[in-house]
Amino acid sequence: MRTTPIRKRFGQHFLEPAWVTKVIRAIDPRADERFFEIGPGRGALTAPLAARAGSVVAFEIDRDLSAALQRSAPPHLTVVEGDFLESRWMLDHPPPAPVRVVGNLPYNVASPILFRLVDLYAAGCPLVDATVMLQREVANRLAARPGSRTYGVLTVLIGHSAKVTELFSLPPGAFRPAPKVHSTLVRLSFHPPDPPVRDVACFRALVESVFTRRRKTLANALLAFPGATRLAPSAALAAAGIDGTRRPE
Repeated sequence: MRTTPIRKRFGQHFLEPAWVTKVIRAIDPRADERFFEIGPGRGALTAPLAARAGSVVAFEIDRDLSAALQRSAPPHLTVVEGDFLESRWMLDHPPPAPVRVVGNLPYNVASPILFRLVDLYAAGCPLVDATVMLQREVANRLAARPGSRTYGVLTVLIGHSAKVTELFSLPPGAFRPAPKVHSTLVRLSFHPPDPPVRDVACFRALVESVFTRRRKTLANALLAFPGATRLAPSAALAAAGIDGTRRPE
């Protein structure tokens, strides 16, 4: 049987059949639900997902894998060839009903994909949740608690619009070829930003300024914030009742 070659630049690791069953059970797709799948690869998750869901749109960057999926696609599976991070398909074809997301995310672009999902939700795409496989360290950062060493930019910015639940771990042997790291299946349940912010770009810049300089004092960390030229960080922190000598970590 001919096997589509692996393209290393795409960070492809394909899920073994026994683990496919466990992931599908965790997703629990229903016949009336719509799904976006990110990186279907050879269709290990796609086939059982399409067999249970109402419709599936699969985004595949690898042209050979995309072509193979299209040749065997059932009527309710749509294959979109291209980079999910750059695709406008979701906005040009607004879903008529709530959508769930699944994906075995490439480790090298997992964080950008998570931010893309948050942006799509903010833009009005009716995303309900995203059940995705991530490198264990990324999953730990997503689910980190305040005060822990892993609590930071990813925790705050993704957690601002989604509740994060770790479902179960996957060893390297769950994939072929086996990666050098462990993975975790995570569910993001989207919700309106909490607390609401007036300027999302400003909020993100503030969080990045603070948590990328976590060993500095808050007053010094915020010197890198673009708004610091208009109001001294020490004065802004004092007005907010926050001790500027505390450290983000």
